[in-house]
Amino acid sequence: MRGFSGEIRYHESLAAHTTFRAGGPADIWVQPGPDRFSECAASLLGSAAVAGIPVFILGGGANIVVSGRGIRGMVLDTRSWSGWEIEGDKVLVRSGTPVDDLAEGLGGRGFSGLEFLAGMPGTVGGAVWMNARCYDREIAGPLLETEVLEPDRFGTWRPHWIPREPLDFAYKKSPFQGSRALILNARFALERRDPAELRRVMAGYCKDRKEKGHYRYPSAGSAFKNNRDFGKPTGKIIDELGLRGLSLGGAQVAPWHGNLIINTGTASAGDIRGLVETLQDRVRDSLGLELEPEILFVGDWDAPATGP
Repeated sequence: MRGFSGEIRYHESLAAHTTFRAGGPADIWVQPGPDRFSECAASLLGSAAVAGIPVFILGGGANIVVSGRGIRGMVLDTRSWSGWEIEGDKVLVRSGTPVDDLAEGLGGRGFSGLEFLAGMPGTVGGAVWMNARCYDREIAGPLLETEVLEPDRFGTWRPHWIPREPLDFAYKKSPFQGSRALILNARFALERRDPAELRRVMAGYCKDRKEKGHYRYPSAGSAFKNNRDFGKPTGKIIDELGLRGLSLGGAQVAPWHGNLIINTGTASAGDIRGLVETLQDRVRDSLGLELEPEILFVGDWDAPATGP
């Protein structure tokens, strides 16, 4: 591509780009460089649309399982587009910024608002897209506006800002899901707070994640969403049915937490998806409840769920 700055690889394994460390290759993996990220991304998206090539936007790969067959078309990796700028009581953040880096960087300087993300994997763009939530807080709370790339009526991809209000965010849902938009930047509200106090709070969050075993094995964090109508957390439901430790191939329900599926070292994407479906079946058959996966299964899943 004329004027392109960045990396292009063919048949790039996506196992190395996801926290589950499983999955097949991308036909084309592209990571625009940070110097001209927006322009290159717009050109790539426009060219792909004209050619009929599907595009998958990849952030930190923290909440997905890529099919063993991989992803057809182009994977556009945003992680080179990282960094933030403090603007008084606000912060402007690039979408490829790791959320943990952002939380630590802001908290250490006494800026509160995003400290609940400390220790969480993934990028800011993915967190906004997913409306990341933990410790009874969600990223839509401090979000003020989002800059996205979208095609105009002539098919030209252009950046524009979208205010938080009146966008419809819900439990781990955002209006960007199902859209063609590429999140470029997000602006968040901040409050001043004692840096030492923020460090203590964030250390507590990181300790809690560690004690829950989020870092012991490759995983995507919570496997299923919690549903208040069920009367108890999903992990407890799975625990009470005696399903902790249940395995399929190299995938396992963590022996210490019912709502965590781990890659013990040899799990295929099909093992992980098959185990998710097995848990859904067991809970449905026993209790009549429908568990909704929090993990997103992406790519070419024409193969059986228990395939490679």
